[in-house]
Amino acid sequence: MKRAFTFPGQGSQVVGMGKELDDTYQEARNVFEEVDAALGQKLSMLMFEGPDETLRLTENAQPALMAVSVAVVRVLASRGVRLADHAAFVAGHSLGEYSALCAAGTFSLADAARLLKTRGLAMQKAVPVGEGAMAAILGIDFDALSDIAAAAALDQVCDIANDNAPGQIVISGHKAAVERAMELAREKGARRALPLPVSAPFHSRLMAPAAEIMHEALATIAMHAPTVPLVANVLARPISDPAEIRKRLVEQVTGMVRWTQCVAWLTGEGGVGQLVELGAGKVLSGLAKRINPEAAAVSIGTPADIDAYVAALSA
Repeated sequence: MKRAFTFPGQGSQVVGMGKELDDTYQEARNVFEEVDAALGQKLSMLMFEGPDETLRLTENAQPALMAVSVAVVRVLASRGVRLADHAAFVAGHSLGEYSALCAAGTFSLADAARLLKTRGLAMQKAVPVGEGAMAAILGIDFDALSDIAAAAALDQVCDIANDNAPGQIVISGHKAAVERAMELAREKGARRALPLPVSAPFHSRLMAPAAEIMHEALATIAMHAPTVPLVANVLARPISDPAEIRKRLVEQVTGMVRWTQCVAWLTGEGGVGQLVELGAGKVLSGLAKRINPEAAAVSIGTPADIDAYVAALSA
């Protein structure tokens, strides 16, 4: 069976994530210690003990989620499940692309941690707190919501940020424009329109200052072709050339996360029969089942998950 390894994005973080891995596996401890050293902070202690409001800060959540994902990858490899042999593709949701690329050898763990710290800070600073917003719109299709976002924008920005699954789409932009779009969506029959507890309008044109910072940061990093292709957020197709990866990571800061199309490509043209989510939470596995009910999806984030997965492979 063809498999893809997928890597979660912001929102999957929870205090305590990675603690069981750290307690159980030296490979995981090594990852967390290397990330701590690269950042010059005890990020692992924040992951294990909180407080939650500090872990949720974008500059912390992004490298923390990457660290847990890469720890799972390293532990699986120590159990004989090596990414290059086991997966045909990798894909990650937003920051998860950095986790995917680190796992596939495009850049080092230390560089991935520093890039995500830079990315989180840049995204936070791009728009003054209170000026931007994001909202999840449930129960309305993509084309209808595109029209609503355009109508609500007026002279402001209201973009589709994440096409997560059919009927689950996120909008992002100026707070007033997002609020107008939420109201319009309700009038047009959306089941729910929920403001998201985020501090900046990610994946919208308002993130242009952050994209410029990431352009400069990525230009300084040594990058190699991934051991398996990355299905890129902004393209929903596989890429392997480091120059193109660099370009698409910059575009991704302001661009839409085309997760519905990524999973559709993987399970369609890509021929993938199982999507294996590595890291904190089970968000991507839930989305996969909504995008393609025929696709098998499994989440691996704890020692028990790892044992069950390895046992299933040898059964």
